[in-house]
Amino acid sequence: MHRTRPQPVTTRASARLEARGAVAAASAVLLIVTLAGCVPQPHTPTPVVTGAPSTTTPSIPSGSVPTPVQPSGEPASIQSGLDAPWSMVPLASGSVLIDDRDSGAVLERLPDGGSVRTVGVVPGVVHAGEGGLLGLAVQKQSDPHYLYAYLTTGSDNRVVRMPLSGTPGSYAIGAPEPIVTGIPKGIFHNGGRIAFGPDGMLYVTTGDGTNTSNAQNMRSLGGKILRVTPAGEVPADNPFPGSPVYSLGHRNPQGIAWDSHGTLWASEFGQDTWDELNIIRPGGNYGWPTVEGIAHNAAFTDPVYQWSTDDASPSGLAIVGDTIFMAGLGGQRLWVVYPTNGGAPVRAVSYYADTYGRLRDVIARDSHTLWMLTNNTDGRGDPRDGDDRILSVALAPAPAPAP
Repeated sequence: MHRTRPQPVTTRASARLEARGAVAAASAVLLIVTLAGCVPQPHTPTPVVTGAPSTTTPSIPSGSVPTPVQPSGEPASIQSGLDAPWSMVPLASGSVLIDDRDSGAVLERLPDGGSVRTVGVVPGVVHAGEGGLLGLAVQKQSDPHYLYAYLTTGSDNRVVRMPLSGTPGSYAIGAPEPIVTGIPKGIFHNGGRIAFGPDGMLYVTTGDGTNTSNAQNMRSLGGKILRVTPAGEVPADNPFPGSPVYSLGHRNPQGIAWDSHGTLWASEFGQDTWDELNIIRPGGNYGWPTVEGIAHNAAFTDPVYQWSTDDASPSGLAIVGDTIFMAGLGGQRLWVVYPTNGGAPVRAVSYYADTYGRLRDVIARDSHTLWMLTNNTDGRGDPRDGDDRILSVALAPAPAPAP
């Protein structure tokens, strides 16, 4: 595998790591203590609402108990002919934005149910291996309105935001403004999912860039989940003062979503043995590269569920109420996961194995409809007629599990 040197940490939230030497040293000491076996106490952030929750998770009425749901029937292909798509993000207008990893193009699928047009091309995208234009995100409401994007450049992975103007059929993006830069890049393990949490903060998954030491290095933004404000600043209640790092010890996380309890879930590629579904806690250390999967090592946080790498290779996540939907690439299937009151134990059920090929992303269009994005034209899959495509499937109440 290609390996890269740790990239310099620059701009906004990440620049503070360089500017605050004393804080960085303190974080390093904390990390050493953690590795020695002392798990840091979870820190519960005080919500700082600067925007509405992400549109990828339907709102749940206060006091209601979400009904577990499952796919109902066979998915219908509602869009075809996409080229190496990576992310879908719905807009309040009914349009859905889709990106092309290799070219850096952002497409708009119009609310009319089939028309697709090019919104624009994100400048600076450099595609190599798994890098390129990756995750997209919007705030449900913001003024001005921005499209956020995670992309690979010639020197790093970074998050930018671009003014998003127009209406269905005329959306356009403006010049990108860097939000977080200096994330290590690699031919593999670029992470790349971004989403706004219920607290209005932007969460960013980063891979180790094939340099495994990045995951445990507090001076590196690789192998982490980051949390920043919509403008790229470090929130005052982050677990490591002055740092955008929210959790560490990740290999290649590519899915994040929140359930009705406010629990943050993340999917993560393992190496050779175990893929993971994790509950992300502030300041948590998830063990990579020391451990992979459930290790029962008191120094690290174990995943709540693990799969053989042949069965999952997980990417995007979507949550409807408390039901988790996870796209599988190598496993070529959709995983539906049922937690227990926002936590473990969980039950996982497989759907559509080896039917549609690699699944890269999944979104809840509403509480009754799920969209899945195939990823067979990215050089790893076996393209079929019409690939890549968006598949739509209805959701229905799930029966109670057998005793």
